[in-house]
Amino acid sequence: MTITTSVMTDEQRISVAREFLLRLDTGGDTLELFDDDALYYFPKRGFMRGKKEIAEFFTQLGAIIATIEHHAAYFNFVVQNDLVVVEGTSHGTTVDGVEWRAGQTHAGNWCDVFEIRDFKIHRLSTYLDPDYAGADTARYPWLSQD
Repeated sequence: MTITTSVMTDEQRISVAREFLLRLDTGGDTLELFDDDALYYFPKRGFMRGKKEIAEFFTQLGAIIATIEHHAAYFNFVVQNDLVVVEGTSHGTTVDGVEWRAGQTHAGNWCDVFEIRDFKIHRLSTYLDPDYAGADTARYPWLSQD
């Protein structure tokens, strides 16, 4: 085991978080940004540990989402030590052709909490409504179509 002690600036941590989101949008290799033993949380999926589990999840997510674009010009960042919090919006299309857009549909607003050390994502928690198609309306009275 090697112990690294690279000192990172806030800007460098933000650049790793930005790169992750850009790669999600463009289909780039997000896994290389993760530490081998990273912990990732996603709603309705739970916790994943390590690149293998995270890769399996991205394959599953790809079976739901055809396209996504994060609105990078409007990201809000909060950085404290190794933590980077990014709040933002997105739009995209499901594989079934249903479009979503923040501010117009149920999906699109999100918040990610990263723990970034040594230029790798060690922990990531994503907070959003994973019902991109807006199909889960029966359980919420405020979404009824009366």
